[in-house]
Amino acid sequence: MARFIRKLLPRRWRPDYQEIPVVRLHGVIMSGGGPFRQNLSLASTAAVLEKAFAEKDAPAVAISINSPGGSPVQSRLIYRRIRDLATEKNKKVYVFVEDVAASGGYMIAVAGDEIIADPSSIVGSIGVVSASFGFTELIKKIGVERRVHTAGKNKATLDPFRPENKEDIEHLKALQLEIHETFINLVKERRGEKLSDNPDLFTGLFWTGTRGVELGLVDGLGDIRSYLQSQYGPKTRLKLITQPRGMFGRKIPSTETRISALGANLANGVVSAAEERALWSRFGL
Repeated sequence: MARFIRKLLPRRWRPDYQEIPVVRLHGVIMSGGGPFRQNLSLASTAAVLEKAFAEKDAPAVAISINSPGGSPVQSRLIYRRIRDLATEKNKKVYVFVEDVAASGGYMIAVAGDEIIADPSSIVGSIGVVSASFGFTELIKKIGVERRVHTAGKNKATLDPFRPENKEDIEHLKALQLEIHETFINLVKERRGEKLSDNPDLFTGLFWTGTRGVELGLVDGLGDIRSYLQSQYGPKTRLKLITQPRGMFGRKIPSTETRISALGANLANGVVSAAEERALWSRFGL
């Protein structure tokens, strides 16, 4: 309504500033999540992205990223949705890295036409990791007998209560290599000739924003407000886009968020929190 009224005003009475919508994508990337944690997934970000790109008067959308990574599938789905909306709405996408855009976080970042980081931001970690625990010695000590019955000899692959075997590990590594190759191809497609020929670029290493510029992972250094004002004028304003609200002003949770809240339990919450903490800790955060 405000935009409609503004267009009816004589040009001399209209605001002489440019407004850029901003979306904050902060958190670990995974589907689901409890009611007290904010995880990133396509389900949790789709509505706010649609809302940002629907701003007709804005020439661009700015995305603030702060994520240590997580699910490669959800990362790529979010990346794909950003690019599809950018093409559909004919808008430029600026990505601004806060503390970290690593692994899946960096996969989302390459959806930007330009990636801007702080000199001390952490970027990169273009690789794939799988982590779990082994409890074989523990169940022996507490006198627990593990009983597993399957139809299909590989249904108990990588069971944490059984010793690892060579075939399981080889299968897991083959999967990781395929996912890694998809990640590498996506980065090369988006960053192209900007990338350096550093042999460590796709090994899973990560760097500061300053070094990221040298490697071609990042286009420049700066903060969101100053950089956008340098692009669109000193009167440029930022408009933070939040989740759509219902009739009475309450936020409308996504379907996945509602299901997650109903299905969450204490045990899963503790495990998920530990996994999230481990992801952040890899980057000293």
